[in-house]
Amino acid sequence: MSGRVRVVAPGVFSTIQDRGRAGWFHAGVGVSGAADRASFALANRLVGNDESAAAIECVLGGLWVEVDGPMVAAVTGAPVPISVDGRAEPPASVLYLRRGSRLRLGTAAAGLRCYLAVRGGFEPPAVLGSRSRDTLAGIGPEPLAADTELPVGTAPRGWPEVAVAPVAPMTTGTVTARVWIGPRDDRFTRPGDLCAGTWRVSADIDRVGVRLDRADGPPLVRRDTTELPTEGMPLGAIQVPPSGQPVVFLADHPITGGYPVVGTVVDADVDLFAQVRPGQLVRFRNDTQPRRGGGPVRVP
Repeated sequence: MSGRVRVVAPGVFSTIQDRGRAGWFHAGVGVSGAADRASFALANRLVGNDESAAAIECVLGGLWVEVDGPMVAAVTGAPVPISVDGRAEPPASVLYLRRGSRLRLGTAAAGLRCYLAVRGGFEPPAVLGSRSRDTLAGIGPEPLAADTELPVGTAPRGWPEVAVAPVAPMTTGTVTARVWIGPRDDRFTRPGDLCAGTWRVSADIDRVGVRLDRADGPPLVRRDTTELPTEGMPLGAIQVPPSGQPVVFLADHPITGGYPVVGTVVDADVDLFAQVRPGQLVRFRNDTQPRRGGGPVRVP
């Protein structure tokens, strides 16, 4: 170990996340891991860590930590005001902390989740090979609280190759995500209506999923309302319960479900849903998916 970080204030909701615990589906345990995988990986790269090292995922900001020795840190994701001992610092940059330094995050003006990585990574005890907190299964390190002390691992040999990373600004406007229609599109009268008009992010969002309300456009109407046998649910699956409000599954989603999946968000766009906020608009764009051995899927 190379030091400890003490949580002075955890902010709205902060957890430890890494890349998750793949390979436990047979035991009913999902992958979990960082919700915005790209921002999480960038934070680790900025401090010279392997991209799988555990970091803090903080919702909206408000996190405040103190270090017990010299450390290198980085904050990425939702753009939060960052200060070290009261001095403002830029986002997505390499931050050098002295013994006793306090790093504080303000409130994000856009986006939802920010990531704090330290060189060496956080090393609370792992569960099933991962330090991620799975909020649905209730396994992994407990959500952070005031005075939580987090051990920091041994610093890697490599050093950051950049001091500041260019990142695209996050929008508070309409988010467009690519989607593959299916596999249960035959359960809807017009599954392509998923991509018509816009959807509004409801207040029902967490690490499990993002529930959407219709903003404008036709509702999704089920052709067949009989129950489906429980089947596997991938990351980004868009499940439609009887209410007609689609739910986009995120990192802590259940591994099976019985409601039809009208489509699945393209993997590269799932991170967008980790950063949307209640009230924000979402538009889906059908990303033509080639059929096995043939032409594209035709969506009515």
